[in-house]
Amino acid sequence: MSHYDFLLVGAGLFSSVIAERAAEKGRTCLVLERRPHIAGNIYTEKTNNIQVHKYGAHIFHTDLKQVWDYINSFAEFNRYTNSPVANYEGKIYNLPFNMNTFNRIWPDVVTPEQAERRIREQSSVMTGMVPANLEEQAISLVGKDIYELLIKGYTEKQWGRPCTELSPEIIKRIPVRFIYDNNYFNDRYQGIPIGGYTAVIEKMLSNADVRLNTDFLADKETWLSASDTVVYTGMIDEYFGYALGPLEYRSLRFETETLQTENFQGNAVVNYTSGKVPYTRIIEHKHFEQNESSVTIITKEYPAEWKKGDEPYYPVNSSRNAELFGRYQELAEEENRMHTVRVIFGGRLGMYKYFDMDDTIAAALELAGNIV
Repeated sequence: MSHYDFLLVGAGLFSSVIAERAAEKGRTCLVLERRPHIAGNIYTEKTNNIQVHKYGAHIFHTDLKQVWDYINSFAEFNRYTNSPVANYEGKIYNLPFNMNTFNRIWPDVVTPEQAERRIREQSSVMTGMVPANLEEQAISLVGKDIYELLIKGYTEKQWGRPCTELSPEIIKRIPVRFIYDNNYFNDRYQGIPIGGYTAVIEKMLSNADVRLNTDFLADKETWLSASDTVVYTGMIDEYFGYALGPLEYRSLRFETETLQTENFQGNAVVNYTSGKVPYTRIIEHKHFEQNESSVTIITKEYPAEWKKGDEPYYPVNSSRNAELFGRYQELAEEENRMHTVRVIFGGRLGMYKYFDMDDTIAAALELAGNIV
């Protein structure tokens, strides 16, 4: 087996940035990917002239000019603005919470002053109290009506447990705007790469050796001999055989179907906030890039409790998991002291941290600056 400067486990965004930066400096990389395709969870696939986001909606947004300039060197971005809407029992509400939302919930509220007053009235039940759970935190921020209509059901589906059992930290800040603006993000830059994310990752990995359908953990010792520096972007607890116990993750299940209509819901993302609906949202992919097609493709997204063998999508933020992750970090440091091969854990799963795409790129660029 050839010896490489870097062995990168996982062909997602984090590894791809490292590979691209390494190639720029003339370094060699081998990328191993368990799935049959590159790009990880941002993988897009063209079907019926529509770029389908196979693992859920991915809208790029950032306030970091360095990150925006970097990603734009691999693709031209469109002007897509994330303006999701919420469907609660057949009624439509704008997200994030803004003057359109407030007037829809309270028809007598038409000015910012009236909206602020109504929210203060409804959140006054929490005056002088420290929120003990997510429900109390949400009510203290936006009042009972918004919480009941647009937060409670969606959040309980997302996390698989009642809001009264969830940490208030999860919803410490809720975007509330007293203006008529449906733009979900406050970031300076946002958009979708024209032609999909997979093409972006292909360019990043163009100078690396990539092996798909390859499970690093199935032959770990052999692969560790391929390089003195390994960047591992999978689950840190799985890397160590769950020796200290499994961390908690949330998983997702997707149901995708092609419909014989040009326009199903009129928006790329519609959240279903009632607990009576089993899925959290429906994505209509053609609206991300305004793809022309006589059909449309939608995906229903169902959150699920993660179990071994499932695909993990995001970590569960809790004190128990933070403590356990710290112990796995100590185990990683100990292993690196004992072996000549250095293993670095990166990305959302390796660092057990919820990353947006711009966070992922920023972290990978920082690591590349240190190791390449």
